[in-house]
Amino acid sequence: MKATEILSKIKTYLGEDTADIVENVEQDQEVKVELAQAKLENGTVLEAEAFESGKEIFILTDDEKVAVPVGEYQMEDGQILVVQEEGLIGEIKKAEAKEEEEEVEASEEQELEEEEVEAKYATKEELAEVKSLVEEIKQMIEKKEEMSEVEEQVKEELSETPAAEAITHNPEPQQKVNLKFAKNRKLSTLDKVMSKIVNS
Repeated sequence: MKATEILSKIKTYLGEDTADIVENVEQDQEVKVELAQAKLENGTVLEAEAFESGKEIFILTDDEKVAVPVGEYQMEDGQILVVQEEGLIGEIKKAEAKEEEEEVEASEEQELEEEEVEAKYATKEELAEVKSLVEEIKQMIEKKEEMSEVEEQVKEELSETPAAEAITHNPEPQQKVNLKFAKNRKLSTLDKVMSKIVNS
């Protein structure tokens, strides 16, 4: 039995005119509000009268409806749901707007990093000079590693070669100098020196 039939029976028993009451009940039934539903990216079902700014929004559970907490939520269709007060929709952003905001934030961060680098190194010339110094240091480190490898190879080769025979001292034999003097010759300076050496 429908509610209108029950109501009409009651009114007939009470003796009232039921036509007006039945019309009022039928109008009340037509005014029923159908709530819209949407899903979040993680599968949570949300329900609201309409997904517009200022409307109430709830999370559907098996037992009850729970007001959505404050925050931003990724919807299944890619839109961003912003809840500024618990249970009230603040706004719904398009996904492209979120991506653009992220790109703007990333570019701003990159500009800040570049400004910090420029603040550290006043000119691009100084920055280039620092880069060249870094390259030189890398090359020096590589050369040092190569030299250490060569030293290790030389040490290994020297350890493998047998020791050479000991060198003994072999002085040349002394030669005797025979000085001969001419008797009637005039003595030169060399002759005078040699005669003093011999006679002393």
